[in-house]
Amino acid sequence: MNQFAYPWVFVLLLLPFVWRKVVPMVKGLHGDALKIPFIADLEKISIESGSVWKVGSASNDENYGKNFWFLYVIWSLLVIALARPQWVGEPIRLKNESRDIMLVLDISTSMLAKDFVLGNKRIDRITAVKNTATEFVQKRANDRIGLILFGTRAYMQSPLTFDKQSLLDILWMTDAGMAGDSTSIGDALGVALKNMKDDKTSKTQKTIILLTDGENNDGSLSLTQAIKLAEAEGIKVYTIGVGNESMFMGLFASLNPQVDERGLKALAQATKGQYFRAENTAALQEIYNLIDKMEGNVAPERFVRETKELYYIPLLAAILMSMALAVVLRRAY
Repeated sequence: MNQFAYPWVFVLLLLPFVWRKVVPMVKGLHGDALKIPFIADLEKISIESGSVWKVGSASNDENYGKNFWFLYVIWSLLVIALARPQWVGEPIRLKNESRDIMLVLDISTSMLAKDFVLGNKRIDRITAVKNTATEFVQKRANDRIGLILFGTRAYMQSPLTFDKQSLLDILWMTDAGMAGDSTSIGDALGVALKNMKDDKTSKTQKTIILLTDGENNDGSLSLTQAIKLAEAEGIKVYTIGVGNESMFMGLFASLNPQVDERGLKALAQATKGQYFRAENTAALQEIYNLIDKMEGNVAPERFVRETKELYYIPLLAAILMSMALAVVLRRAY
């Protein structure tokens, strides 16, 4: 699509005619003459030659008319160039600025407890988390997402990345108990904070989502120490406690931990996040949907159009016509 950046400039096309009407004829050595600034050189030539612009001569009036319109064409081309003709392409949507979200998931042995239901089938906690986290990751198309898994030890499985499929592949290859039987929430949070601290992204665009079904009972970093570190970093932490003690199956009853709700609430409060409790699959899905809404896009959608400037075409034409006129007048006089 073609357009002009400054279409109002076209009003200048009337200027030569307005000037011609407003400025009165003046008496000179050779009679009446029209006072037009941009043909001052032609007037000078007329005085010196005494022929072409001689007053009262039929050829004088004829040449004046021809030169006026020739100069007007040059003037028009200059006005067109000043209006900045452009070619503008179709609008292209720019990607929104991304957020950095670190998923910190508990894969201790207790996550094997089958107290969740999906499609009328009883499933364990880790499977419910995998399904729900997958849906969440797929929604965050513009964000970088990382993955930390923890049990007795905490492990960085995927740094912050736009490659969502690779991250999900790693998640689905994970089994509860791979990182040990106990739960080191403090160490897992410490690993997440360290990796996000090293990144240059603004703190307001960083979020940690920590999910566990127990309490901090292992690791070198206590939950209290981890909370102080998180508060100092200013990175928002959402905490999710999973599990339904009333439905816990007998086989894993001895492994059933108590969710440290007090500690998880303190962590969320200190970092301006929020604590959630999920006792079933629907509640877990609702929690991730709510976090998805709360951590919306950083910026509204933006569009850009490719623009090519075309002003040089009429400008070049005006220069060439001016050069041609100069050559013609030089030969004539």
